[in-house]
Amino acid sequence: MDFLMSGLAACGACLFTNPLEVVKTRMQLQGELQAPGTYQRHYRNVFHAFITIGKVDGLAALQKGLAPALLYQFLMNGIRLGTYGLAEAGGYLHTAEGTLSQPRSAATGALAGVMGAYLGSPIYMVKTHLQAQAASEIAVGHQYKHQIFPPQSWKVALVAAMVSGIAVVLAMTPFDVVSTRLYNQPTDAQGKGLMYRGMLDALLQTARTEGVFGMYKGIGASYFRLGPHTILSLFFWDRLRTLYYTYAK
Repeated sequence: MDFLMSGLAACGACLFTNPLEVVKTRMQLQGELQAPGTYQRHYRNVFHAFITIGKVDGLAALQKGLAPALLYQFLMNGIRLGTYGLAEAGGYLHTAEGTLSQPRSAATGALAGVMGAYLGSPIYMVKTHLQAQAASEIAVGHQYKHQIFPPQSWKVALVAAMVSGIAVVLAMTPFDVVSTRLYNQPTDAQGKGLMYRGMLDALLQTARTEGVFGMYKGIGASYFRLGPHTILSLFFWDRLRTLYYTYAK
């Protein structure tokens, strides 16, 4: 569960931070092995880079490399945080007296980090290649011509649906937990709940007593239930639209 929770949490954050990764990649490749002042600066600063990429490449370009970025975050952080969590749960980070051992914690963290970085490195390379791709007028660095899926491929819809499934689960699981508890709580003779006054009260009580992770209980089961439903729904919707516009002309 530690692997799954940490991986999904990292994927949720990646959906919001990936545009910054695109900007960072472009700015780091700008002027590669060229003396200052000898090359054209397409990106003057972070904000200018956002505007330039959105204007020339389109707003969708700010999410370039999202698929490998999500896979990288899930794999790297799942291994890194999951391994550390398992070590902590197994008691390997504590001495015989029960106190936390800083050398063991540092060694475990370093080992988990190395494992995650090593296994995630090939995916990070693909992510970098895709995020560097740009229109010729603002291109920096070497331009790889990778194309994961052909245009209008059903695989594009499938990957998009898988990504949206992660976002849906991260956003909806706290409310799903609360609704389950509200429906399952004991009631008095008038049918009034004895544990929670309503949705907000259930959310607050859960967060205070069980912590933030308490609101994400069953997230793995939620994804394996809701994920395929979201994936298939969006996939069939896209296919039906494609068929309609193909044969309706």
